[in-house]
Amino acid sequence: MRKLPLATALAALLLSTTALAGGDKHHDKTPAADSPQAMLVPQSSTTSGSVSVEGKRIDYQAVAGTLVLHGKGDKENEPTVSMFYTAYFKKGVAAGKRPITFIYNGGPGSATVWLHMGAFGPRRVVTADDSHTPAAPYQLINNDYSLLDASDLVFIDAPGAGFSRLIANDKDPAKRAKQMKDRKKAIYGVDGDGHAFAQFITQFLSKYGRWNSPKYLFGESYGTTRSAVVANDLENEDSVDLNGVILLSQILNFDLSIDGPSHNPGIDLPYELALPTFAATAYYHHKLPSPPADLQSFLKEVEQYATGEYASALMAGATLDPARKQAVAEKLHQYIGLPVAYLLKANLRVSGGMFEHELLAASDDSTGRLDTRFSGPSIDAMGKSSEYDPQSSAISSAYVAAFNNYVRKDLKFGQNQTYRLYADIDHWDMKHHGHDGSLNVMGDLAMAMKTNPDLKVMLNGGYYDLATPFYTAQYEMDHLPIPEALQKNISYHWYPSGHMVYAHVPSLKKLHDNVASFIDSTDNVSR
Repeated sequence: MRKLPLATALAALLLSTTALAGGDKHHDKTPAADSPQAMLVPQSSTTSGSVSVEGKRIDYQAVAGTLVLHGKGDKENEPTVSMFYTAYFKKGVAAGKRPITFIYNGGPGSATVWLHMGAFGPRRVVTADDSHTPAAPYQLINNDYSLLDASDLVFIDAPGAGFSRLIANDKDPAKRAKQMKDRKKAIYGVDGDGHAFAQFITQFLSKYGRWNSPKYLFGESYGTTRSAVVANDLENEDSVDLNGVILLSQILNFDLSIDGPSHNPGIDLPYELALPTFAATAYYHHKLPSPPADLQSFLKEVEQYATGEYASALMAGATLDPARKQAVAEKLHQYIGLPVAYLLKANLRVSGGMFEHELLAASDDSTGRLDTRFSGPSIDAMGKSSEYDPQSSAISSAYVAAFNNYVRKDLKFGQNQTYRLYADIDHWDMKHHGHDGSLNVMGDLAMAMKTNPDLKVMLNGGYYDLATPFYTAQYEMDHLPIPEALQKNISYHWYPSGHMVYAHVPSLKKLHDNVASFIDSTDNVSR
């Protein structure tokens, strides 16, 4: 997930377009596989395989293919998106009682190679734990922690990413360009993206006869934002009750992002809620003046300080007494390792990019953003903020190479197509339900939970994630507008890893076991 840290919360999650090399295009009269004409017809390739999950063999059928989405109302026959997916079905089981989990990454506009090749697919790419993975050849191995033991899996690429494409098929070039512009405007946004995923899911349920299966959503990063929207759309527009929503590295309220809080002066919560992740990172890199013996106990102490004395000091603003300001800076130094003088100059407010740049400044290094256990040489040692993410640079090439080989050689799909890591998005429409302003989908998840009071929600996060800090996610859940009785439907799991929890193998095992247990306890299947 190679990307540069940007100023605002959305920009920090919105990823630039990268193309993964595909095969040569057709040179005969047969339409190219990714031409508008070919995209009007669903494509698929079916293969078989097996995976050993924690010692248990599972035989499966894999389908790599596309579904064609259409417009609504008087445009219900107009094709809009050819959406790519890879589905894994366990052989020898009754489909009606077999759970099915729809899985996607975030971006927005990201392909789902990360969760596919790093977390739950039957094959997993090997990467270094907290340092740069050496260049090719890369190793693709049996995934001991594939989720196929608990559920059938459907990995979905967002419109415009992977082999998914927006469809503009008018014969006139000018009209086709206008059609594509309209497609991007309609789909590249919070609501359009959510509706596309909901339509894909209902169409998939029909195509494969899975309407009576236990159903789950699994989203990572912006995929958690999407999950809140899609869960609400499915339940309250399509009458599809979900058994569970599984969230990894959550962001629901973009006002709480630590990526660019200085652009929203007067809102200090991002600084407070990111403090435990700063502390965990300083602990990991041995930058604390008095290292604690236990990380979890230390983080609880920092959490109490963040929402107590620290929050109170920030609330005082310009009226904060200089002596008290000095005392807070000294306490922050003990908790997050940055120099007192720096903290005073920053007015006690440190953004994610500033922290990533400054913690290891003595060695001219910056920490990762997605996973602060990683570090790399600073682009500008005299800069204010980090200008790249060492974690993304460390592992992206391995994921790209592994999936390019796997999809063509094992899944037998995409021989004459280009796989796009990210969609080509010029603008992402943040308006939600017609409202401008900062995006907040907490209400969507709350509505889904209230209209389906049996819905269970599972939140997972990493201690070393500065893209979507774990304590921020906890705060969001604690403030969902739901009755107190529904809070029991939410479960929490934290891991000694980063945004991509699964990039740390011990955490991957725990993630698998926790998610498998969650599905087993909520699928309503009698055994």
